[in-house]
Amino acid sequence: MLVSYKWLKEYVDIDVPAADLAEKMSTSGIEVEGVESRQDGLKSIVVGEVVSCEDIPETHLHLCQVNTGDAGPRQIVCGAPNVKEGIKVIVALPGARIAGNYKIKKGKMRGYESLGMICSLGELGFPDSVVPKEYADGIYIMPSDAKVGDDVFKYIGMDDEVLELSITPNRADALSMRGVAHEVAAIYDKKVNFPSIELKEDDKKTSDEIAVQVDSAKSKTYKSRIIEDVKVGPSPLWLQNLLMNIGVRPISNVVDVTNYILMYFGQPMHAFDLDTFKERKILVRDARDGEKLTTLDDVERELTSDDLVITVADKPVALAGVMGGLDTEITEKSTNVVLEAALFDGASIRKTSQKFNLRSESSARFEKGINEADVTLALDTAAAMIAELAGGKVLNGVVESNDYKPQSVDVAITLTKINSSLGTDLTIDQVVAIFDQLGFETSVDGENLVVTIPPRRWDITIEADLVEEVARIYGYDNLPSTLPNAGNTIGELTPMQKLRRDTRTVLEGAGLTEVISYALTTPEKASQFTKVSTELVSLAMPMSEERQTLRNSIIPGMLDIVNYNMARGNSDLAIYEVGNVFVKFGNEDDGRPTELPQVAMAFTGNTDFYQAKGVVETLLQDMDLRFEKETKLEDMHPGRTARVIVSGKEIGFVGQVHPAVAKVYDIPTTYVASLDLTGILENKPEQVVFTEIPKFPAVKRDLALLVNRDTENQEVLDIIYSAKVKLLKNVSIFDVYTGENVPTDKKSLAYSLTFQNPEQTLTDEEINSAINKIVKKLNEAGFEVR
Repeated sequence: MLVSYKWLKEYVDIDVPAADLAEKMSTSGIEVEGVESRQDGLKSIVVGEVVSCEDIPETHLHLCQVNTGDAGPRQIVCGAPNVKEGIKVIVALPGARIAGNYKIKKGKMRGYESLGMICSLGELGFPDSVVPKEYADGIYIMPSDAKVGDDVFKYIGMDDEVLELSITPNRADALSMRGVAHEVAAIYDKKVNFPSIELKEDDKKTSDEIAVQVDSAKSKTYKSRIIEDVKVGPSPLWLQNLLMNIGVRPISNVVDVTNYILMYFGQPMHAFDLDTFKERKILVRDARDGEKLTTLDDVERELTSDDLVITVADKPVALAGVMGGLDTEITEKSTNVVLEAALFDGASIRKTSQKFNLRSESSARFEKGINEADVTLALDTAAAMIAELAGGKVLNGVVESNDYKPQSVDVAITLTKINSSLGTDLTIDQVVAIFDQLGFETSVDGENLVVTIPPRRWDITIEADLVEEVARIYGYDNLPSTLPNAGNTIGELTPMQKLRRDTRTVLEGAGLTEVISYALTTPEKASQFTKVSTELVSLAMPMSEERQTLRNSIIPGMLDIVNYNMARGNSDLAIYEVGNVFVKFGNEDDGRPTELPQVAMAFTGNTDFYQAKGVVETLLQDMDLRFEKETKLEDMHPGRTARVIVSGKEIGFVGQVHPAVAKVYDIPTTYVASLDLTGILENKPEQVVFTEIPKFPAVKRDLALLVNRDTENQEVLDIIYSAKVKLLKNVSIFDVYTGENVPTDKKSLAYSLTFQNPEQTLTDEEINSAINKIVKKLNEAGFEVR
């Protein structure tokens, strides 16, 4: 929102530098992004009069003699198509600075000396989007009463300062000059002074010429006036300058008035050429699917029932609140004008503007809200201005769909509530004075206040809104600053937070890289790599089909990451993720799923099962860990997958992804592991007891067994440890053999047994005794020691 400081001062009696006003507004709730004066950086730019103008043969250039108030005319070469004798123009003298810090120098063009430059508005810094179309490709023609030799800035409004406001959605009341004036008046404790209009109406009635009907819930009211016998032409210079300074292109006196009212009241308006109407009745209704309308930008739009349209003779003539139609636009030939002012549903306008990519100043205001109390006043003001600037007569009365009158809102609050919220000690008189500054009426009963909020501040509806208003007008910098009383609580990590950190440290120390996958996936992937079938949790309005269901396992997302990396040449991967899965057990009171923390790993490339298993063992090294064969996970290889058991409880699995599943994900042989962090936390030793490193050497002995093909490693380990040999410190398998010299129904397992006595060196007798004890247990279990 661009605000002309000169225009603002017409309504609020303030005399402070624009930069000070910007700072004051920014610290009281409406941020000012910047203050600009178009004349800054420009110099030696004056009004000139073209005394003579001759064409330079075989060029598009013109040789002009220009009077700039010096001793005599100066010669300037100009290429603008609209330069001619007798007009007054903008002249940059030699040594002048124009837009872009470009310096004008004496020079020659086609052999002719040029002592300056005749300028367009663009060369003075005006953007192309606001330059009047008649001057878009040429120089700007100054008014005939401009004094030769004067600075041009005062004639084209460049001596004004423009504030750029950053309006948040809750303060859409400041999307109008009147709203900004109320805000500034409240900040400086001033009164607003809006001029009253003098609307002279003809005896002829509007209702005799046109009727209005609303047949849609998307419009609260629709009002129209008619101005007859207008003469469409350029707006006066003051209006053109004002519109250009606030970012609006001047078009014609009638259209410029509607844009002026839009910026002044924040009330979108539209003007129709009455003589183009095939029926003298306006109907506001929902569009029909397939209806078409050519808008002012000369684009044919196909409408749907979501759109709201203004129709005449059952044909759309405007997209309500967004853009008018080409067939009924105001042109130089228009003489009779129909003005509309309405209240349209913001959600409907937003959908239409987004669908057609037609974001406009009008649609933005309907979306964010407008002052519903000023609709009629804005319409009357526009009619009076058109009659003044374009002639004609305003017909008597307003035709409307209904006499909609918004009501003020009463909000109750107590002085204690205000002071306790702000930490202040304000009196009731101070608070009432602040509400008076804001233009709110207040009734007081003890410390209870009832504040009447006018319709122009539709953002205030609850106690908290009033507290905010008091705070910003009183001054945020005046509020007391106190530190929170936090006591002597010592901050620390929760056990789960600490476990997550420790897990990351261990896995990254083992060479894995952390990844983060999407928690949302497809319903098919969400239920993979789980044994128990649970109810899936899906979003009501997902962004896409690939991101609609909360995951039950982290593994599918990691396999997608493996696929992504493999497609880009990263063939050796070792990755992990610490995250949550979402499981619905059916006993949740609020229907929401339970979040379970897990850690998952994936290995591919130069790897095997034992690497994955080794990383799991490293992570769980302080626990009572064992592995058992897993055959119930359909998405895992049945012969290369193990359940992870800690203290007798299953907390996850490790193994190879089933080849069929790997093919679906388009990945090579991949090993994964998934562990429940809650299960790890429950079985994690509270304290690791330090034991001194033994001073005496350990002794290793190898033992080979002949066992049945279906015998598991864990079964053999259990038997070895059941011998309860105190000197036995570790048992590890180092060879599995099937083939020559081994029966087809058997296999050979080779183990390395480590013995150690922390108090003395072991003797051969002690070692042999321990081995014999273990061999006896193995023989009793039916295993043959080789």
